[in-house]
Amino acid sequence: MKKVAVIQDLSSFGKCSLTAAIPVLSVMGVQACPLPTAVLSAQTEYPSYFLEDFTSKMKYFIEEWTKLQVTFDGIMTGFVASGEQIKNIFQFLEKFRTENTMLLVDPVMGDDGEVYDVFTGELLEQMKELAKHADVITPNVTECCLLSGMDYEKLSSYSNEKDYMKAVKEAGKHLHEITAAKVIITGVNPPVKEPEQSFVGNMYLDKNHIFNQKIAYNGKSYSGTGDLFSSVMMGGLMSGYTVEKSIELAVAFLTRAIHDASKAEVPEIEGVHFEKHLRMLLG
Repeated sequence: MKKVAVIQDLSSFGKCSLTAAIPVLSVMGVQACPLPTAVLSAQTEYPSYFLEDFTSKMKYFIEEWTKLQVTFDGIMTGFVASGEQIKNIFQFLEKFRTENTMLLVDPVMGDDGEVYDVFTGELLEQMKELAKHADVITPNVTECCLLSGMDYEKLSSYSNEKDYMKAVKEAGKHLHEITAAKVIITGVNPPVKEPEQSFVGNMYLDKNHIFNQKIAYNGKSYSGTGDLFSSVMMGGLMSGYTVEKSIELAVAFLTRAIHDASKAEVPEIEGVHFEKHLRMLLG
């Protein structure tokens, strides 16, 4: 069985990070080995939450796993609370990454043009360095702008789909040139003439490919959908799927989960009803 080290936080509420990654990877036949960067009572968009920073604890996982002489087929990173934690991730990579270990980096820093509370200039610089070591990166549009240097406000100012998509493509291509990683930009939501034409999609770019997939957009942004997406991507790639097939599977899975959450009028902060659709991910 393939093993993936999953380096991100554990949030009890919000259906994100490790509570999303572990069930998704498990049902896809991949052993998820969590290394928590923080433990939270609820994800940080809740009005109140407790956070226990695990920066000083990460080294113990590295030490103990080194004693066990464990190996990983994949390493996956998500939310980190500081640039210092990324330095710890580099130490982890030095110990456990081989030429056959896939690294997927989800550069969680913000969304909808806004950065998260823990964001700092140091975190951005460290995240840029981490992205350069990745095989696959899955930024949303905001994070793509942060990593590539594109002005998010300028991107948001485009009034038509063609110009918006061209700008996102240019940012993605620049990010690929910087990192040499396969770039999958999530949450691509261009302006449209009529509200009923609104869609959200994903754009995959590497040296030789550009692949777009989109679905109708209901105007809501649910907690954890990015984590679920990147988890399905990692599970698919560990299962030998192509990037395109992995994207299609992730989109089909999330479409069902989002539809159910919307139908049940679940608050966006609580995440989507993904649990009953995990069977879709069985190989």
